[in-house]
Amino acid sequence: MAVKRRPTGTHHGDLRNALEEAALALVAERGPHGFTLAEACRKAGVSVSAPYKHFADREALLASLAGKGYEEQRRRYRAALAAHTDPAEQLAAFAVAYVRFAVEERALFDITFLAGLDKSRHPELARAGAVLHDDLMPVTGRIAPGADDAFELLVQVAAAAHGLALFQQQDMLPGLWSTPSSVEEQAARAARALAGRHIR
Repeated sequence: MAVKRRPTGTHHGDLRNALEEAALALVAERGPHGFTLAEACRKAGVSVSAPYKHFADREALLASLAGKGYEEQRRRYRAALAAHTDPAEQLAAFAVAYVRFAVEERALFDITFLAGLDKSRHPELARAGAVLHDDLMPVTGRIAPGADDAFELLVQVAAAAHGLALFQQQDMLPGLWSTPSSVEEQAARAARALAGRHIR
């Protein structure tokens, strides 16, 4: 987990982290659009004027958490890629890591992908997404015949994993298909199938 959690009332010496902890907890309860900056302050046990020392507004607070979400994804995806040498299996492991992140770090996933943050205001988020792209393109490049095809494969695998993650969150998968292990298996199978279509 990228955000260190501590009990409310013990973190006033670390105001930034206290506000991030509070916002993350509120997102877990209500989603990324379901709280105000004042509520985050109250949950953190600080005055409503406190956040402006670190965050210009609520979106800036969420953007900081989204940055942590990208960092956590990169850590997980790099570990997944490092566990295999075959590029199709690397993509399958990436897809598994993607849906597992959505389950294990639901609030960070929702902030990163569903908060509607304006990347023109927060270019660091665009850069963080580009880093993930740069980590994965060499893998798809070993499968697909050219840069365009490699990028298309990356988009397809990521889209399949993202769709499965959302289907699971929204209870759109029936019965046993919706268990974490089943969704991971579906993501891995989809990645392998997509890779197979692009093999030279």
